[in-house]
Amino acid sequence: MDTKALFNLSYGLYIVSAKNEGRFNGQIANTVFQVSGAPNSVAVSINKQNLTHEFIQASRLLTVSILAQSAPLSLIGHFGFKSGREADKFAGANFNYKISENGLFYVTDHTNAFIEAKVIREMDAGTHTVFLAEVTGAAVLSSEPSMTYAYYHQIKRGAVPKTAPLPEVEKPVAAKVVRDATYRCTICGYIYDPEIGDPENGVPPGTPFEKLPEDWTCPICGATKDLFEKED
Repeated sequence: MDTKALFNLSYGLYIVSAKNEGRFNGQIANTVFQVSGAPNSVAVSINKQNLTHEFIQASRLLTVSILAQSAPLSLIGHFGFKSGREADKFAGANFNYKISENGLFYVTDHTNAFIEAKVIREMDAGTHTVFLAEVTGAAVLSSEPSMTYAYYHQIKRGAVPKTAPLPEVEKPVAAKVVRDATYRCTICGYIYDPEIGDPENGVPPGTPFEKLPEDWTCPICGATKDLFEKED
């Protein structure tokens, strides 16, 4: 069996939020899709280890904020590489959000739509639970294209949370050329590529890792430069 066939499945990136007894949490998910139109329903896959999974099971409610291509790595890292068990992700947030009719948070910055739904069934998928939920509310927030998983990985150079349900996209084989080395964050896996730089944080393309400011940190998880390793 050639599991590389799975690389050709299409995925997006979403912030799935839920609440439980007055507490709120959200996480990055890459598996959300519409199941039917009468009634409108969606399926959402969440890792059983995550706090959001616990909140969804308790409240039977969730929201999905659909990320747009403009979403910065810092926003994705905030919801994808931090645990809600250790910090309130919405406390002192530097992004905008609103409250849905059912009292759940949904992110309005760098998102093009949101969906609110109530769980009507769940399916055990091993490490994950697939929640089937009926849509109770939705709105288009902008006309910006949605961020696909491929765009995040190939254009944004983003890393993959350990609890994500899919493997990393296979990188194309390129001819060897002389170029500055890339460096990988040992905390979240983000790769700093000198050819791309870090424009979101003022680092222009062509900046070698050694020339980065001493206070520069990983745009996803905030790790300092000493936590990066040179790639072979």
